[in-house]
Amino acid sequence: MNHKELPLPVFYDHKSAEKWGHRPKEELVFVAAEDWRKALEIRPAGADKTNVHLLLIDVQKDFCHPEGALFVAGRSGRGAIDDSRRIAEFIYKNLDVLTAITTTMDTHFSHQIFFPSFWVDREGKPLSAHRVITMRDIDAGEVRPNPAMAKWLCGGNYTWLVKQVRHYCEELEKAGKYTLYLWPPHCLLGSDGHALVGAIHEARLFHSYVRGAQSWVEVKGGNPLTENYSVLSPEVLTRFDGQPLGQKNTLFLKTLLAADAVIIAGQAASHCVKSSIDDILSEIASVDAALARKIYLLTDCMSAVTVPDGKGGFAADFTPEADKALAKFAAAGMKLVKSTDEIGSWLK
Repeated sequence: MNHKELPLPVFYDHKSAEKWGHRPKEELVFVAAEDWRKALEIRPAGADKTNVHLLLIDVQKDFCHPEGALFVAGRSGRGAIDDSRRIAEFIYKNLDVLTAITTTMDTHFSHQIFFPSFWVDREGKPLSAHRVITMRDIDAGEVRPNPAMAKWLCGGNYTWLVKQVRHYCEELEKAGKYTLYLWPPHCLLGSDGHALVGAIHEARLFHSYVRGAQSWVEVKGGNPLTENYSVLSPEVLTRFDGQPLGQKNTLFLKTLLAADAVIIAGQAASHCVKSSIDDILSEIASVDAALARKIYLLTDCMSAVTVPDGKGGFAADFTPEADKALAKFAAAGMKLVKSTDEIGSWLK
């Protein structure tokens, strides 16, 4: 592909990715986009001969700013801040190549199975974040679901709820991908932290207006009884009684696989990015393994979850999991690339 990078628009401030309060003025972005399209003679996305889909996973304030509830700092301490700047600049520079942009949005409520509010210990006291819950913990009586959940969640049937959470942990442990990890409340619907990073929202809007393409969003994570790291599927699909708990996002999966190229970035490389790509790879393996070659991973636009210990180290560091996943994806045929490299040098 022969491609000349586009200049950055005059309204763009490279420091905007660091600012929690940055928000685009939508009307001004729209006007600027019209001028940009005419000046650079950019065609509408519908005229693209090659369908290039950019998938941005969970680029939300709670993950991408130090003020957020679950800042993805990586080992550098700046992880998602720098990732967001590079994502925004990648969109601007390659706006004429990107046919579609979809942003996923992690979307939660105050009481979900992966939040401390859902659980109590044997004395009935609430649990704290950043701890693991196993089936053995439940069987030993060390932890149990908060009885207050039963009324609105399962008609007051607490026995049902206990059976369900035990089943959930058992299914997670059988799958071998994760054990149940309690996160601080994050990306709560209606909160400031749920919103997209302002700099990225601005860039996606500019792309949408310049190219006449819809600004798509895929929402995930609202089921109180299952995690939903991947945009394509919840972690557990069935209840203990055999009834469905969730379902795969087959329509969006088909949309991605119908594209000529899919470029993926976002947060966090160790969790939601990893799980989403894992689900794409599983589908590819069942259809045609060669399809993996059209997946491109922007490795400089994603970071791993780290939890500082307050002493200069980490209480938890998921970087090895992210690195292992990227190696697995590369071995399957996916391309590991950088946003700062000219897109024509790697997009085939």
